[in-house]
Amino acid sequence: MRRIFLAIVVPALLAAVPARAAHWTVDYAKSRLGFTVQWSNEPFSASFARWNADVDFDPADPVHGKAVVTIDLASETSDEPDFDSGLKGAQGFETSKLPVARFASKRFVRKSGNNYLAEGVLSLHGISRDIELPFTLAISGRSAHVTGSAHVLRTDFGLGNDTWSAPSLVSHDVSINVDLTATQ
Repeated sequence: MRRIFLAIVVPALLAAVPARAAHWTVDYAKSRLGFTVQWSNEPFSASFARWNADVDFDPADPVHGKAVVTIDLASETSDEPDFDSGLKGAQGFETSKLPVARFASKRFVRKSGNNYLAEGVLSLHGISRDIELPFTLAISGRSAHVTGSAHVLRTDFGLGNDTWSAPSLVSHDVSINVDLTATQ
């Protein structure tokens, strides 16, 4: 009787233990996190110098993956210092009051081949919204390269009131761009 019990219970317990996705260490020197928006009918691109990503992901088992990314908004930089000042001020990120943005994945979905979708919550400017980030993953040995872009509306996060509220000056549509290199 004991053998029958063990034969039934042990496999059930092992099946209940969740799979553990591989942990990836981001190479920040080779990675970039930023955004692009139309500003006065011209593309404006910026990146963040300080951010942190905690990533666990196995492409063979994306359901057990997770990613949490925190971004120091005051580290935003571009080729337009005057725009950077405005972005960090009251009409933009308002970094003196709300210095950090955060993305936390809810789930990963394999779409086809090396194409995936990260579904998660972006918290920015005191507002949290569900977003989707389609991305491509290339793995070579113990190194991974991820590129992707999510589209959000800046007005959904309360960014750009008063003079910046009209899309004619700064587009409401913003592309969040990820180019990440990591090792296992």
